Amino acid sequence: MRSSIARRAAVFGSAALLLLGPVTAAAQADPVEPGASGQAAKLPAELIDAIQRDLSLSPDQYLEHSELGQKLAEFAKIARTQFPDAFAGTWLDNAGTPIVGLADGADKDAAVAAAEKAGFQVKDVAQSESSLQAQVKSLDGWLDTQPPAVANLVRGVAIDIVNNDLVLRADNVGGLQLPDFLKGARVVQSPATAAPLPSTDLAPIAEPLPADSLLGGDAYGSLGGGIGLRCSLGFNGTDGSGRPVNITAGHCDPNLAAAGTPEASEAFSLLPGGGTGPRIGTFAKTSLDIHDYSIIRADDSAARRFENNGVRVPGAAPVAITGTADPIVGAPVCKSGLTTGFTCGVVTSVAQTVSVGERTLADSFSTSMCALQGDSGGTIVTGTLALGISSASNVGQYPVCQVADVVTFVLGESPELFATPINQVLAENPGLRVRTS
Repeated sequence: MRSSIARRAAVFGSAALLLLGPVTAAAQADPVEPGASGQAAKLPAELIDAIQRDLSLSPDQYLEHSELGQKLAEFAKIARTQFPDAFAGTWLDNAGTPIVGLADGADKDAAVAAAEKAGFQVKDVAQSESSLQAQVKSLDGWLDTQPPAVANLVRGVAIDIVNNDLVLRADNVGGLQLPDFLKGARVVQSPATAAPLPSTDLAPIAEPLPADSLLGGDAYGSLGGGIGLRCSLGFNGTDGSGRPVNITAGHCDPNLAAAGTPEASEAFSLLPGGGTGPRIGTFAKTSLDIHDYSIIRADDSAARRFENNGVRVPGAAPVAITGTADPIVGAPVCKSGLTTGFTCGVVTSVAQTVSVGERTLADSFSTSMCALQGDSGGTIVTGTLALGISSASNVGQYPVCQVADVVTFVLGESPELFATPINQVLAENPGLRVRTS
């Protein structure tokens, strides 16, 4: 990584935060506030199993913690502006308690009063968010003075909100010697791409299938430039003209330079046994560096298959998406993909920049979830809200999550899944909306 990575670090901005309210449109980006008791009964069995297995939460607790996370996100947007000297971030702790970190500053008393009035617990910390941001700028300046062999070791940077410090990612953790002002920063391993599954047997067929719906988490094949891949569908939505689309990962487009042209990669449904179904659309837009996402525009013949707001384990009952959300540290999250189905964890970092191979993933968030090859492009939800698109994983090379859990534990690490926030994708594409109910 060069110093421009640190310069682009997303800690200097935040995604648009959301107002809670009723949703009436079929394709809408604004979330509804989940009523935990009513919503819990509608969650599919596969998601409930993952919530209980991975988070040790009941369905009601999962939804309640997700809702609290979005209330913290709203508070953070206001506090960041009103209390710049004291505000140090918001998060949910392991018990689901909403926390506001505050440092000493001229506006601390007012910030304490506002946080407590909102029902949040205050934690005293040493450094404000603005102070930590200044350290990121100092890191950028220091990297500018280093030879490439040193500067390129730093592959990403993020503010560690809970521990009130910085986290740096590096390929060679032991080989990085930090300056004195960063002695307290943690250095962790860089992620690898959550790769799609290579495929050599993808080919279009003429026979139509029954018009069954395609949902987030379902398998699809992409074919372009002579390369075939298998990935997971992301969130269904509509583009600016109202046409059905699916929002998935950019690295699932095998011919990304041709996106939006007559030579664009094609997307195909996949049969339960893995065979290729009919064509369902083409890649209308692909972004790989900075933000990792693709927009698949549905063919007219397949359009109605995308006219739903479901997310599921392939072939199982879905959870209905009710809106979109912003990532908040500690909030519970679950992802769906063709390889591992539903797995759950919590958000571990937000607004970070990290290098993944030769590309940079900015404005991203990380989670404590397992994702393997083929899960690329799948959906990440918090409660019943769309949160992000699966992009990169540090355990993608393992055959099953049980093996990944054991190996990372032995190494003193844990599975991590990195994602592009869905609200970032919507902000970059005016008129693009996620389907909701």
